[in-house]
Amino acid sequence: MAFPHLQQPSFLLASLKADSINKPFAQRCQDLVKVIEDFPAKELHAIFPWLVESIFGSLDGVLAGWNLRCLQGRVSPVEYSIAMEFLDPGGPMMKLVYKLQAEDYKFDFPVSYLPGPVKASIQERVLPDSPLYHNKVQLPSTGGLGLHLALNPFEYYMFFFALSLITQKPPPGALHVRTSDCAYFILVDRYLAWFLPTEGSVLPPLSSSPGGPSPSPAPRTPAVPFASYGLHHTSLLKRHISHQTSVNADPASHEIWRSETLLQVFVEMWLHHYSLEMYQKMQSPHAKLEVLHYRLSVCSALHSPAQPSLQALHAHQESFMPTEEHVLVVRLLLKHLHAFANSLRPEQASPSAHSHAASPLEEFKRAAVPRFVQQKLYLFLQHCFGHWPLDASFRAVLEMWLSYLQPWRYAPEKQALSSDCQARSVSERWAPFVQENLLVYTKLFLGFLSRALRTDLVSPKNALMVFRVAKVFAQPNLAEMIQRGEQLFLEPELVIPHRQHRLFTVPTFTGSFLSSWPPAITDASFKVKSHVYSLEGQDCKYTPMFGPEIRALVLRLAQLITQAKQTAKSLSDQYGESTAARPFLSWLGFYPADTNGSYPGNDLDEMGQDRVRKTDEYLEKALEYLCQVFRLSEAQLAQLTLALGTTQDENGKKQLPDCIVGEDGLILTPLGRYQIINGLRHFDIEYQGDSELQPIRSYEIAGLVRVLFRLSSAINRRFAGQMVALCSRADFLGSFCRYHLLEPGLSDRRLLSPVGRGRAASLARGPRLSLRFLGSYRTLLALLLAFFVASLFCIGPLLCALLLVLGYVLYAVAMTLLTEQGKLHQL
Repeated sequence: MAFPHLQQPSFLLASLKADSINKPFAQRCQDLVKVIEDFPAKELHAIFPWLVESIFGSLDGVLAGWNLRCLQGRVSPVEYSIAMEFLDPGGPMMKLVYKLQAEDYKFDFPVSYLPGPVKASIQERVLPDSPLYHNKVQLPSTGGLGLHLALNPFEYYMFFFALSLITQKPPPGALHVRTSDCAYFILVDRYLAWFLPTEGSVLPPLSSSPGGPSPSPAPRTPAVPFASYGLHHTSLLKRHISHQTSVNADPASHEIWRSETLLQVFVEMWLHHYSLEMYQKMQSPHAKLEVLHYRLSVCSALHSPAQPSLQALHAHQESFMPTEEHVLVVRLLLKHLHAFANSLRPEQASPSAHSHAASPLEEFKRAAVPRFVQQKLYLFLQHCFGHWPLDASFRAVLEMWLSYLQPWRYAPEKQALSSDCQARSVSERWAPFVQENLLVYTKLFLGFLSRALRTDLVSPKNALMVFRVAKVFAQPNLAEMIQRGEQLFLEPELVIPHRQHRLFTVPTFTGSFLSSWPPAITDASFKVKSHVYSLEGQDCKYTPMFGPEIRALVLRLAQLITQAKQTAKSLSDQYGESTAARPFLSWLGFYPADTNGSYPGNDLDEMGQDRVRKTDEYLEKALEYLCQVFRLSEAQLAQLTLALGTTQDENGKKQLPDCIVGEDGLILTPLGRYQIINGLRHFDIEYQGDSELQPIRSYEIAGLVRVLFRLSSAINRRFAGQMVALCSRADFLGSFCRYHLLEPGLSDRRLLSPVGRGRAASLARGPRLSLRFLGSYRTLLALLLAFFVASLFCIGPLLCALLLVLGYVLYAVAMTLLTEQGKLHQL
């Protein structure tokens, strides 16, 4: 059936939409491959926006698309292989992109879905500093909904691909999906390996006309007049092609723009959610005070009719919070960027090699991390360190940070390292990187310290994080390089050169691909100062990592590590003793509950003794590494241990909390309160009230206990005088009665808790009979077992009862004699 030419694109789109509902996934992909191969670009450009949205989902998160973040090969192998083949960098979808790219089609992308700082800047008619947005912002047309970007097909595809990580919310059943196994994570890895190669050059596009390059994006009109707040940086692609004199130049120079575009899109969509101006504004005391007032007003709003305004908080804070999956993908990007930037040969990486003979890809490798990543990653990490919950999920942020700190792990020479300890030291080659990223090492280490001081280090996951950070910073020569970088920043200078905004000078267009980059700065001190001032502002107050303030925090962390080790050991010993002491009857529910209210402590019961030992190893090694980095002596650690009173007595048992004995009993000192709050020591709390009136336990028969209490109370009232007279006798009969009818006095008890002696003495009671022990399941079961065993020896119930009474009388006589003899020794 033939259709008019103008109706064919809409008919093709309607047909594909119908197939997406009626046909299975594999058949739809086969049809799409045929459509891409058979139809010309003029008809394919009408279906391209719909196809991209159907794959990655809508920008508002309503449509899930192919749900690549939950698609795994081991769960859905057929759908997984089809999707990966279709979206591969050399697959049919990229063929469609390059086919449309050759015809210079443009697609509108709404500004409202861009990251917060970029959206706010464009809406204020201020040009963002990234060249990704230059010559792309368009005014809304008549009847249009708002500002939008005019993107070429490759940019449009990558925008949707990157933003799907943020806009698409995983379904509830995807909580246990491993990020590294999902299709989206693997696609990111493939795109990075294809467009940012560590070996060779970028592959040319698979277009129908391979002889000519894809045209550079051209601006559309009308354009918005912008007042750029930074120096205008033009795109590397535009700068190079606009000054190209021969179409037969290096083919890589025509295609390097894809690598640049991919990196810029990933960085902008994943990292640029926090603006530098907002961060520097938050460093001022006035802003911090205003946010504090806002939080206080929120707390008081429950008791006040007036609701606090959100204006103060929104003026100083940005609400975007990344997910753990987001952080893992960013870490993958950082690891690949380190490998990409370090894939230069040594002669290419040297400053003398920066010449016009260098290829565009080599120049891009040098500029990728410092130009596009460094600033935005620092702000991203600062926000995560300050706002991430204090739980084990912070491990993802921590590993992302540590991956960026160690570019030498992804250098080619890493494979040649031997087991020699000297070979594992950080080479001096990395000193410039450490100096140019000084804040990422020092200020973020301070942020980690503040988090570690507020976490429970007895937890194995928290102990592992402290161990990981200490191990990284304890690498040989790294601490020295950080210290030299701080010395370069703190050294005085007579004349401070003028620092331009964002550190870049005005581009000077010559023949070089990256000729707008300023020449290499030979003054290392100026480079470090420029790095710090550009991120923290000219009025920043820098806290040296090896200064007294951070050293005091490290000593405090060492204290907590020592405390956590002893706490874990004591809880482990307590857990082991309670497990070993539990009788077999506890399986039947007859073992009494813990009446002392002892705190079992975090997750020791779940992780077992092996994990407790592993936690102790983590803390021990972390303490050792911290001592290496900050040169802490054993004498200092010993002083910390003694100052906290964490030494144990000669018997190896934990002492009581630190306290003094007053007139009314024990009085806790401030150190004792600290020990109780942190679980270092505790009083062995036991029930010291009337034993007859304590709550009925789970191992007792409630009705029988109440009957026995009424019976014993009646006996005590009836024979009170006789019991007092018997207990007052000085002979053996008096001692025998006192042993059974009197409770132990206060002088016979240990000091268990800071309860006044006068109050305890006032609770002294006269002689009385207690039958409550007969209401216990254990007592009754023991009697039944005794009668059962006696029946096996042909002993009747009456005779068995007489034997039990006789045995108890002998036991009571022996205990009475021992008790009286002990009292005589105390006199």
